Order: sequence, then structure tokens, then C-alpha cells
Amino acid sequence: MAFDSFRDFVNVLDRAGELKRISQPVATELEITEIAEREMKSPGGGKALLFEQPTVNGVVSPFPVAVNTLGSHKRMAMSMGAESVDAVANELGALMKAKPPTSFKEAIQLLSLALDLRHAKPKSVKTGSCKDVIQRFDSPPSRKEPWPPAPDITSVAAVCDRRSADDRPGDGAHRAPLQSPTLLNLPILKCWPLDGGRFITLPCVVTRDPDTGERNLGMYRIQIYDDKTTGMHWQLQKVAARHGRRYYEKGERMPVAIFIGGDPMFPFAATAPMPDGLDEFLLAGYLRKKSVELVKCETNDLEVPANADFVIEGYIDPTEPLREEGPFGDHTGYYTLPEPYPVFHVTAVTHRKDAVYPCTIVGIPPMEDFYIGGASVKLFLPIFKMNFPEIVDIALPAEGVFHNLVFVSIKKTYPMQAYKIMHGLWGMGQMMFTKYIVVVDADVNIHNTSEVLFHLTANTDPQRDSLFTKGPSDVLDHATSEIAVGSKMGFDATKKIPGEGFKRAWPPLIKMDEAVKARVENILKSKA
Repeated sequence: MAFDSFRDFVNVLDRAGELKRISQPVATELEITEIAEREMKSPGGGKALLFEQPTVNGVVSPFPVAVNTLGSHKRMAMSMGAESVDAVANELGALMKAKPPTSFKEAIQLLSLALDLRHAKPKSVKTGSCKDVIQRFDSPPSRKEPWPPAPDITSVAAVCDRRSADDRPGDGAHRAPLQSPTLLNLPILKCWPLDGGRFITLPCVVTRDPDTGERNLGMYRIQIYDDKTTGMHWQLQKVAARHGRRYYEKGERMPVAIFIGGDPMFPFAATAPMPDGLDEFLLAGYLRKKSVELVKCETNDLEVPANADFVIEGYIDPTEPLREEGPFGDHTGYYTLPEPYPVFHVTAVTHRKDAVYPCTIVGIPPMEDFYIGGASVKLFLPIFKMNFPEIVDIALPAEGVFHNLVFVSIKKTYPMQAYKIMHGLWGMGQMMFTKYIVVVDADVNIHNTSEVLFHLTANTDPQRDSLFTKGPSDVLDHATSEIAVGSKMGFDATKKIPGEGFKRAWPPLIKMDEAVKARVENILKSKA
């Protein structure tokens, strides 16, 4: 189903008993993180949280903060308007099986066709609710009645440094009058004590290839420097970084748009492993069963969803030096240390009148991102199976913080097939970041980490059944000797067959006779 706003989705969660409302003032500096982390680590991911009085520097924001809204299997399915993510994946898989592809290029073309079958192609409209309130930084704010003057705040970091434990917001916190929207009065979180500042953690970043005009929707954390500048943390392997390199080569100012909120399928599509060249808004439209309506930005030619809650417009200047971004408590469970990244200059901020600020926190797993990543794997499993039909299932256990550890089950029919799968997966999109791949047989439940570890230790000889190789690494990985470059390891934990250097008989796994199990079931029932 399509949601008209993030508030619409929050209300659906509320009616379903999937939301906890927190009415007392809670600080966006660290306190929301502490509450959210406890909830995320509850069984099954806990509940979504709505902070109705988030405070920014001790002042209650007019915008409520929503967090952990996608942090369970049930809520991920609800965001897609489905009974389960598996049901959505099965539907997409059935569409793509209508004409089996003969090449990877044909598979991508077929995926595009499958997504487009449900009137998913985005369409342009003249205006939308994301423009209820418009603040251009080259003109006065645009709204029906005048805004009160904005507070004299020159630096979020400076204000946070001045804020002591004695003046933390509590019952004495006061609500701010509605002010001109700026990066300093939005309820943007400072998540962890050593973070370099406040970070937008669910930003949907729109960029465009200056040569082809192709659009990309990605998610890259945004550190707030001051009221008009932020960091733009796009890792060097990301599509937006590739777009950026072309603007740097051309010496041209790069337009960028960041939007927050709207339909929950927007941040999901921004993080999904879409094949390069396919529009993420196509995926979002397919999943929400309604085309995404896009509206042109106020200060550049990029388009953003008309029903977004917040839009931050601006540019990156290729003539200015990079700036240190970070540190940031990341999904690796560690802080990523400061590195130089481009500076994003803000030219306008717009928002809905009834905007909700959605965000997430990342840290030691499991967190909300575990469920988002798991849904992506399920949805794109048909794509993997097109290229590797022997694959039965893929799992990214929480301990692997997304792609560090991948379990794969296969129907093995020939020698060294497990190694073919390892090399193939390392060559597919963001799977290049995977540090460890464990391949097991089809009858192993890869969603049970204990079962996978049993087969890993039972079925392998470390020297014979392991593989080392080198390749690109996640820039967030602090363990590599050089940034973005590292090694990888694969384990063949499948049953060994002739041709794989195993010369003994492979023993059977211990299993009880089915007839005995049935007789014992009857005995136990009769004694109950």
C-alpha cells in the first residue's frame, strides 16, 4: 500500500499495536539513542517509537521523532502493505520467471520490466505537500503568516559543548515556537558520545549523472556542520560518488537533494542493492503499488517525492577542499574515524506542515538495520538465483553487521561448486564488501546460525576447504590495513564429493527412524 506521509505510516503502526508513544521531553542528544537501542535489542526488534516532545538543545521541537519503524519482520512487511516480505519476494520472482533470461544484461532488463508492470514508473507533478513550508536561503521564508525570528545559533557543535549535565531537558523543557526550518532546529540526533556532531541517519540522497542524466537514490550519512553546511559521506564505491567524480572532473557545481520521510519504501529503496542504472524510485513504486509522484526542487533541477516530510536542497562545489567528516558510531559496532569528504551547501529547506522526522540509530547489532538488510536479501534473492540457479537461500546474520558475514545454501551437483558461488557473489554489487562467505548444503537452515556453525566445524578441513582472496572493502571497516582495500575468506562447508580431494567415505548425519518418532509421539500423547 502507498503511504501519503511518514505520519500516515506511523498511524498505521499505532493502530496495529506496533508503536510506543513517549510523551515526556527526551533529548535528541544521546537520550533518544539510549531508549531506542534498548527497544531495538528487545526480542523480535521491539516496537517502533514516537518521541512526541524531542528536545534540541533543551527546547522541545515542533516535529516528533520516529525511530525503529522498520525494526521487525512484521513492520517491514507492513511498510510494503504485505503479509510478509517473502510474499513480496515470491511475487517479484514469479514475474521475472515469465521469461528466463539468458544473460546478466537480459536479467537486468527483465527486472526493469517486472518492476514497471505495476504502473511503478515515477511521474512528475507541479507541487506537493513537501512544499507546505519553504525556506530559501536567498529569500525570506514562504508561508501564509510570518515566521518568528530564528534563534541566534551559529554552531550545533558549540551549543552541544556548552550544554552540561545540569541543564539537560526534563520537565522544565519548553516548546519552541515554530521557526524557519534550518539544520539547527530540526530534531537531528547526536547518537553516540564520541560522534563528531549531529547526523541525519535516514537521508535519501538524490544525485544525477552529468553525462547520461540517470538519477540515483542512495543513503549516505549527513553530518551537520552548521546551519547551511553538512558532510556528504558517500563511500568511493557508491554511485553518487561516481557522479561526484564526473562533476569534479568537469569543474561544475553538483546539484544534490536530500529528502527525509514520505513513504517508508523510500529509505528502503535507497538502501536496496539495485543494479546500477535502474531507478530506485521504480522499485519504490512497485513496492508501494503506486507510482512515486516527484516534484522539482526550489533551487535546483532535481526531483524529490512530493509527499516527503523534509527536503534539503543544495550543491557540492568541486573547487573547494574536502572537509573532515566524523567520527561516527557506525553499524560495525565501532566508531568510524574522521576522513575527508565533500561539503554539501544548503540552499533551501522545505517541509510538510505535519512533518514527522524519521531516523534510525546504528551500533552494535542487532539494530533496526538488521531487518532492513534482511528484507533486501529476501527481495533480491530471485536476482541471485537467476545468475546462480543452484542457490537455495542467502542469509546475513546480525553478527555480520550487514555484509561482513554471508551464509549461502546450495544444491551441489559438481566439484568446486561452492567456490564458484563465492567468486560469483564477491563480484555482485555490494557483496564485494563481504569478508566471510560460508557455503553449506541445501538441507541446512542458514537462518539458524548455530546450525550453520555446526556444519562449518563438522564438514571442513581448514586448509582444504578455505579460500583467501583480495578485493575492495567497506570504507567503514576499521580492521583493514588500508582504507577500502582488504582480504576475504570463503569456507566450503558442503558435503565433499569425488573430485574435491576427499578420498574417504562421507558418513551419514545422525537421524532417528521416522517410524520410531511417530510411535514415540503417540506414546507421549497417550500419557498427556
